[in-house]
Amino acid sequence: MTARLTARGIVRRYGGIEAVGGVDLVAPAGRITALIGPNGAGKSTLFDCLAGTVRPDAGRVLLGGRDVTRVAAHARVRLGLARTFQQIAVFPTLSVADNVRVGAEQRRDRADVQGRTERALTLLGLRDVAGESAGAQPTGVLRLVELARALAGEPRVLLLDEPAAGLDSAQTARLVAVLRGLAGRGMALLLVEHDAGLVAELADTVYVMADGRVVAAGPAAAVLAETRVARVWGGAAPDGVTPDGVT
Repeated sequence: MTARLTARGIVRRYGGIEAVGGVDLVAPAGRITALIGPNGAGKSTLFDCLAGTVRPDAGRVLLGGRDVTRVAAHARVRLGLARTFQQIAVFPTLSVADNVRVGAEQRRDRADVQGRTERALTLLGLRDVAGESAGAQPTGVLRLVELARALAGEPRVLLLDEPAAGLDSAQTARLVAVLRGLAGRGMALLLVEHDAGLVAELADTVYVMADGRVVAAGPAAAVLAETRVARVWGGAAPDGVTPDGVT
């Protein structure tokens, strides 16, 4: 299965409120795609539809060439899709290593669980705290633990919900290097992020959501330079980018 995630006409309603209204999105292999927008734009609901924790009322989700719209979240993991969460979700009573091992054990192929665990710990710089309780770790470390757990399953598509929240500058630099390396090896990455500078640094393509719909999409530099995007997003263009695309 190719590393590509596609949303076609995704709609999700809660009562009479349309949280996501007909969204089309593509996260291709080997690229980092960012999803931005103000709070309440529908980004997390769309993520839930893509990950399988919420079923859309209309539209389709394709993983590679396979329609997974009605496939449960745990089954999508076994098909090569992993995600992290806006609110950190770890097992606080388990060690850091055992948290990561949970991700390695989600693979359909259960061979080399220990090897995948060790590789993920090393990649995220977690070897020194591997034996410590996850509940004793600061927020930044827990963000990396959650990412390591997702990567231990060796996914082809990775969804990241605010992955830099709580990270210090050194941890953010490691995150940037890791995500670029994953894309370079052919993984498809889709991230929600509020840090305009980080989006500008990482993303190849940016989708902007507002009121449940995509209101702009395209190459990151061009989209982030649009004055209407700054108005919708509620922030200024990142350093080095000025309105109308002049850098």
